[in-house]
Amino acid sequence: MASSSSSVFSPLLPRLRLRITSCSTRASAPHAVSVDNAAAASRPAPLAVVSHRRELVVGTATALGALFSLPAGAREVEAGKYLPPAPASPGFVFFKATTKDTPALRAGNVEPYEFILPPTWKQLRVANILSGNYCQPKCAEPWVEVKFEDDKQGKVQVVASPLIRLTNRPNATIEDIGSPEKLIASLGPFVTGNTLEPEEIIETSVEKIGDLTYYSYVLETPLALTGSHNLAKATAKGNTVVLFVASASDKQWQSSEKVLKAMVDSFQV
Repeated sequence: MASSSSSVFSPLLPRLRLRITSCSTRASAPHAVSVDNAAAASRPAPLAVVSHRRELVVGTATALGALFSLPAGAREVEAGKYLPPAPASPGFVFFKATTKDTPALRAGNVEPYEFILPPTWKQLRVANILSGNYCQPKCAEPWVEVKFEDDKQGKVQVVASPLIRLTNRPNATIEDIGSPEKLIASLGPFVTGNTLEPEEIIETSVEKIGDLTYYSYVLETPLALTGSHNLAKATAKGNTVVLFVASASDKQWQSSEKVLKAMVDSFQV
């Protein structure tokens, strides 16, 4: 029996295997075929069989469409058309997440977060399977909150990780989890899209804003799926670690380094 298979994989997407199996028929010994039998063999398949096959194809397509359905709240239009200007940052607009934006915010799993971005950037839709919608309020793996992108400058995303994935201490601070190096070793694949090596961590810093401590990172990741340049900033609050990631290719980085750093610096929970 011959078979073929395809799989979809992402650090944020559990391995999914779709298998399609084709059946071969065994040739029988030659035998005489009557005119009636030949005519019967040339007749089209019964309507019921054709209908069943069509329902199977349509049903499979519908199931896949539901699996990768996209939330209606995300807007693939320029952020400047619906977000207010950032008061202290000319040339930027201000984004503050609310319960209307993500399943985790509606479930109370994530505290509202905020950051600035250029008005020309567009918010991208997050696939349902990556948004944590299917597992709230008790997700065991990280999920993507929001994503914004500009073809010429790069992209940013907010990734949330359940605290229990990193420590057994309830309501732990980011210091309780460990050093900046220890945290990024656990969450690095969700920054790069594949792997993160220790030598790719160029710089780390620690900053106190209000009651929360933030870890910040400068990463040079030539093999990363997200881009060869990545900036990240993380903190812990409640039962979640929230990670803000800015990514760019070499070409994008040349013109957008300062913009991406300003966006990362502005991130707060």
